[in-house]
Amino acid sequence: MNAQDPVAVVDVGSNTIKLLVARNTSGGGLDTLLSRTIDARISRGIAKASPVLGEEGMAAGLAAIGSLVADARVWGAHRIVLVATSAVRSALNGAEFAARVRSECGHSLAILSGEQEANLIGRGLLSDPALTGLRDFYVFDLGGGSLECLFFRDQRITAALSLPLGCVRLTERFVAAPELPVSVSELDAVCSHTRDILAGSGFPFGSAVPAVFAGGTMTTARVIRAAKLGCKLQDSPRTVTRDELARLLDQVAALPLERRPTEIKGLAAARADVFPTALATMLALADLGGFNSFLHSFYNLRYGIAAELLDSGDSPLIFVPSPSVCPPPQTQPTDV
Repeated sequence: MNAQDPVAVVDVGSNTIKLLVARNTSGGGLDTLLSRTIDARISRGIAKASPVLGEEGMAAGLAAIGSLVADARVWGAHRIVLVATSAVRSALNGAEFAARVRSECGHSLAILSGEQEANLIGRGLLSDPALTGLRDFYVFDLGGGSLECLFFRDQRITAALSLPLGCVRLTERFVAAPELPVSVSELDAVCSHTRDILAGSGFPFGSAVPAVFAGGTMTTARVIRAAKLGCKLQDSPRTVTRDELARLLDQVAALPLERRPTEIKGLAAARADVFPTALATMLALADLGGFNSFLHSFYNLRYGIAAELLDSGDSPLIFVPSPSVCPPPQTQPTDV
């Protein structure tokens, strides 16, 4: 593989399935050629004692993976890596889903352990040029199935945990009727559970250093704020305060599900049901850790894997693709 050849990473998450196509820049950074997200929600039922991926979720996941792999080929990706996180990792039939991905899309699906996921997210954060001045800092990434927590000393990971605090998981567990406004008692239960899990995890809270937050919830919070400011997401401030998140939670939790996307500009309908729980989880984390604000970064798991592939040219996570049975791409490259 030539150093300038692009690589692609498909991240099969609990709530969304995401694609990154990237290559090295002349300065040694990452050049994003394509970033695309498909809402698939393969994780329905993740909070059950014996979680399994349902047929509807698996079908949606397979369709999304096929579409994203086709996009990656259009952009000339020479290596395409597929990884799965909490939903597939937790499901009793996760291996069955991985086998179906291999059979129907011609690519192996690596099911990451929680430790692998957390460390690769950390690797991705180190690729963010906006964070080059940070030496000691926390990193958090909230997904549908899990919350990844990392602590950096001198830009080296000294603690990494993956905890079952994802917004899909906690919504299923604590919100009785997601189509209705979320009650104070339900939000209190989410916060209490989150604090208990975090406090018992042994994660080293207490350092007076910046906290970075990645993942869809913080991105959505910034999208909503950018819509209010009338600017693009990239032009909005990267820092989001704890008080901003609290005000946003008050607003979204008071609305029934059907009104949230229409009355809160920037909130996607596919995320509206789990957004209150996600915000409550972030607030509990902020209070326990003593964080008054978070610095947002787009660089997460996909960027970490892409950086590893482009740096080394080889990795135990790389799979040489077999001939795919997915339909060939019919579109020209577009940044979605």
